[in-house]
Amino acid sequence: MLFIRDSKCDKHLECDFEIALVGNPNVGKSSLFNAITGLKQHTGNWSGKTVDSAFGYYKYNKQNLKLVDLPGVYSLKSDSDEEVVANTYLKSKKADCTIIVVDSTNLERNLNLVLQVLKINHNAVLCLNMWDEAKKCGVFIDKDELSLQLGIPVISTSATKNNGLDKLIDTAVKVSNGKIKTYKVKSISELSEDDYCEYVENIYTISTRICNKCLYVPENKNKVNLIDKLLTSKVTGIPIMLLLLGVLFWITIVGANYFSEILSYAFSRIIDILRVFLVNISVNDTIISFLLDGIFTTLSWVVAVMLPPMAIFFPIFSLLEDSGVLPRIAFNLDSCFKKVGANGKQSLTMAMGLGCNSCGVMGCRIINSESEKNIAILTNSFVPCNGKLPSLIAITSIFFASTASVFFDSVITSFVLVVLIVVSISLTLIVAEVLSKTLYKGDRSVFMMELPPYRKPQIIKTIVYSLKDKALFVLLRAVAVAVPAGALIWLMVNITINDVSILKYCTDFLEPFGKALGLDGVILMAFILGFPANETVIPIMLMSYTSSSTLMDYSGLEQLGMLLVSNGWNFTTAVCFIILCMFHFPCSTTCITIYKETKSFKTTALSVILPTFIGVILCLLTSFLLSL
Repeated sequence: MLFIRDSKCDKHLECDFEIALVGNPNVGKSSLFNAITGLKQHTGNWSGKTVDSAFGYYKYNKQNLKLVDLPGVYSLKSDSDEEVVANTYLKSKKADCTIIVVDSTNLERNLNLVLQVLKINHNAVLCLNMWDEAKKCGVFIDKDELSLQLGIPVISTSATKNNGLDKLIDTAVKVSNGKIKTYKVKSISELSEDDYCEYVENIYTISTRICNKCLYVPENKNKVNLIDKLLTSKVTGIPIMLLLLGVLFWITIVGANYFSEILSYAFSRIIDILRVFLVNISVNDTIISFLLDGIFTTLSWVVAVMLPPMAIFFPIFSLLEDSGVLPRIAFNLDSCFKKVGANGKQSLTMAMGLGCNSCGVMGCRIINSESEKNIAILTNSFVPCNGKLPSLIAITSIFFASTASVFFDSVITSFVLVVLIVVSISLTLIVAEVLSKTLYKGDRSVFMMELPPYRKPQIIKTIVYSLKDKALFVLLRAVAVAVPAGALIWLMVNITINDVSILKYCTDFLEPFGKALGLDGVILMAFILGFPANETVIPIMLMSYTSSSTLMDYSGLEQLGMLLVSNGWNFTTAVCFIILCMFHFPCSTTCITIYKETKSFKTTALSVILPTFIGVILCLLTSFLLSL
């Protein structure tokens, strides 16, 4: 095996060669990059841009190499940040060799970018990735003829199976040091850019001519299969999407209940052990209460309630994405967003928001139009993130699903959650249309959505990645907030003025407004104190109700329901809580992300005011209607 990684090779070493990776989206470029660098990348932003960069360092035959992963682009002639970054980098000639990654099953379409890259720099290697999938489809590519037509080496790989990587790197290094000579093809180097329409037409002409000489594609290869017809149909697409979402919620709810009970029991035993230990070493009772009833209890509740649904939801969601199903779900919403004056890519960022609104906001970078990007950012928090889902699941299960069957309870809860998602999407479209006709009337960009082929997902890698980079990231953020939140609530409960706690003063002050919204002062205070992280709203609320800085002996939804009902909760309270939970100001992390992405205090402030105003109005209307 020629390809050798060395963990000692890092960014502090001087590199012998710099190799760039460029290609269309969905060609397996990131999988190739990860396979080569061993997932030991460094990330950052390109100078002056919010586009992510990734680069990795490794050793090959005692030579230090740097691999630069350029953003996935379809062209080098557009004005999007990704295409500007790729074009600028390639023209800088920093790379000693450029590996152009293409999808072997879609060579003709990918050749358009290949020709543009070779026009800039012919020190390159063509990587025919997904070679195994092409063979399964009956696609044949004459690599020798293709190499002759392009003037560069052609190597076939399968990144997901680590096939051909050694030969690819070996070839790229030999191109870098001049051992393999590449040459300019006259028809490519003489492409004129003076007339853009003619330039594009000439590229397509050359691509077609090359493919006619070296490519064979079976007649049935490009036929739309039955699954695609169902998933992208105007009639069946959205119902199937909602059904998949309902099944995902049902699996999450059923699985999370068991794990939550186990974690709750484990944490209660740990608290008992710690309490005995602290008493035995003569720790002051006040300090014990502060540490265990204030901090540790809040921390344990957040972990027990949040970790199980995230550990189930994120991996399944990622598997749907990797298999090619998720892009087709987004395709169904594309036309809806176009009709309201928004960008079709917002459907993708909205799907990202289901996991984390902060990630969804960062995902809005893919939208080229500034006005459309702002619309997507301002409405992203309308979709309930994973920090809100545990609260929605808990309250929905208690007040909407009360049958004698655990199975039917979970089905009803899943159905209600799907309805809530539909409501959030509908409101997103309504607000997007209003914004597109008022504050953000800018030019509309064109969105080309590519449907990747169905692929068997890498189950183990996907689960590990989603747990480590998504679930664990969100959980650690919640834990970081839960510790000071627990301490703050304990202090507010235990510091009194005229025998009345500070927390009681605050909740009493908010009580009249809370009642008008169908809620109470405690709930409003919980949302305010939960600004750092939505995951802490219910823990803060329960600690306020008990007035003893502890969650009591919480071990399941039944005990939680009894506590809420004893504090005046009814059906109206539950409905209004769900509304405000879905539509209120984003968490602190999302607000910080919005400011970093927009560099605008006005947009950040509007992202806080807009959903909160809508939530308050809906609560007022709901409370009034249900009181009739």
